[in-house]
Amino acid sequence: MKSILFVCLGNICRSPTAKAVFDWKIREAGLGVNTDSAGTTAYHAGSPPDPRAQRIARQWGLDIAGDRARLVTPEDFARFDAIFAMDRANLGELERMRPAQAVGRVELVMSLAPDYGVEEVPDPYYGGVDGFQRVIDMLEAAADQLVEDLRRERR
Repeated sequence: MKSILFVCLGNICRSPTAKAVFDWKIREAGLGVNTDSAGTTAYHAGSPPDPRAQRIARQWGLDIAGDRARLVTPEDFARFDAIFAMDRANLGELERMRPAQAVGRVELVMSLAPDYGVEEVPDPYYGGVDGFQRVIDMLEAAADQLVEDLRRERR
């Protein structure tokens, strides 16, 4: 796996956070994987991540302030080896958008960490700051497992 796309609804909370968490874990492991994030809607296209997401990310030493929301494109299915959705609704939208010839992996990000016991990363947008913290906790578990999977692939 050389490239991964993380997808949520508006690309201002979960998916930019996922990109930052996975980049951190991948970099820490010394693995070379390109990542990006996008949304299934253009509600926030061109906007930076939610200020609460930025604040919680900064507390973890992660900087997402320079990210800008964008819409998933048909080309993304050819550009990325894996596309990870944050929840079933966005997974369904990705499956509807997916070109017939696309062969990359498209699945829920928490499928990487089945022992975590949660299948979807909840949208923290309408809640408090604790929801943004929970998102990072969940994504860290998924990222740790992905790093292990990537290490096994390289052996």
